Amino acid sequence: MKVSARNALKAKVKKIIPGSVNSEVILEVSPGVEITSIITKDAVTSLNLTEGGDAYAVIKSSDVMVAVD
Repeated sequence: MKVSARNALKAKVKKIIPGSVNSEVILEVSPGVEITSIITKDAVTSLNLTEGGDAYAVIKSSDVMVAVD
């Protein structure tokens, strides 16, 4: 896999929550660290995503904000 995004984090698919058009995909990148993505149901099917399977969280952004309490 080659992508232009600088951040591609290997993960396990923890949970897939299907909706009427989109699905919520929860990826676990390390124990207790999760990233949630909303993708189309068609994308879930075409990527053959299954709970417990391997995937990548690919993050592409022109801005990253940092905040503190």
